[in-house]
Amino acid sequence: MKRTITRIVISILALVVLLVLAFKLSPYPAVWLVRYAFEKEAVRVDAALEKFVPENILAIRDVQFDPTDPNSLLDIYYPKDAMAAKSKLPVIVWTHGGGLVSGNKDHLSNYSKLLASQRFVAISIDYTIAPEAKYPTPIRQLNKALAFISSNADRFAIDSTQFILAGDSGGSMITAATANLISSPSYATITKVNPGVHPDQLKGLLLYCGIYEVDNLNSEGAFASFLNTVTWAYFREKDISNNEYAKTASVLNYLTGSFPPTFISAGNKDPLLAQSKRLAVKLSSLGVQLDTLFFPDNYEPALGHEYQFTFDEDGKRAFERSIQFIDQLLPTKVGTDTPSVVPAF
Repeated sequence: MKRTITRIVISILALVVLLVLAFKLSPYPAVWLVRYAFEKEAVRVDAALEKFVPENILAIRDVQFDPTDPNSLLDIYYPKDAMAAKSKLPVIVWTHGGGLVSGNKDHLSNYSKLLASQRFVAISIDYTIAPEAKYPTPIRQLNKALAFISSNADRFAIDSTQFILAGDSGGSMITAATANLISSPSYATITKVNPGVHPDQLKGLLLYCGIYEVDNLNSEGAFASFLNTVTWAYFREKDISNNEYAKTASVLNYLTGSFPPTFISAGNKDPLLAQSKRLAVKLSSLGVQLDTLFFPDNYEPALGHEYQFTFDEDGKRAFERSIQFIDQLLPTKVGTDTPSVVPAF
């Protein structure tokens, strides 16, 4: 009996040691845990939005924008009447979040339909998540998607002169970098990524809850462990302090006054709030057209990471502010007699 108990204890200890080693030697074990939690929540959040979606939105799903890349898929959402009338609409291209290590375009299906209901073509793209792909692969994929969308604008009733780029969390990081390399040739050279569209085509950005300084992240508390996992997976290095190319992912350090007009928001209890606020300060100092939606520190109910996808009062407010910001950039949308009006839900 004692020998049996001893063998069990030894087996358990060995398993614990193996698990500890696995977490120390590879980002994959922690990434798998993150994916499970994040994707379960993303499915729940998307399903909760379904009751707000109008019935007149159509979708074209799983369009491949790069024939050499099996992960290069996008979904297109548009108002039924606009497509029937062959109207060309501005396009919002949204890059999903998930900490760069999880998520997919399907998690944005209902939110994309809500955007399309405002007289846009809304496109949600996939990219290869980390560690399966590292920086700057997702940025290259987004730019290839933009080039594909632009060259197929007639096919999808898109006004290719009116691109809005949007993203949440890790998707905001990818979106901001893409906008910067489109508007700043020097950043395109530094990152070694070819722009997918011309600067004149890019009218503005919507950035929610993003990361913009990878070399200035919060290194304390439980969230720090998550961020360490993400950076290790995305750059395939635990410490990027001596990797000058990896540091180019800190888009905030490479911004210029040519950056597109930008809307930025994050919740008052978002662990990444400081990143959004630093980006806003930097863009303001450069004279970039800017709108922000931030909340007092003591705001109740407390708004966490990705608050905008919960369509309570604050989520709806964020949606309305986003649409209003875009409409200011595009005062008269092609295919409509008047600017869009955000419904009261």
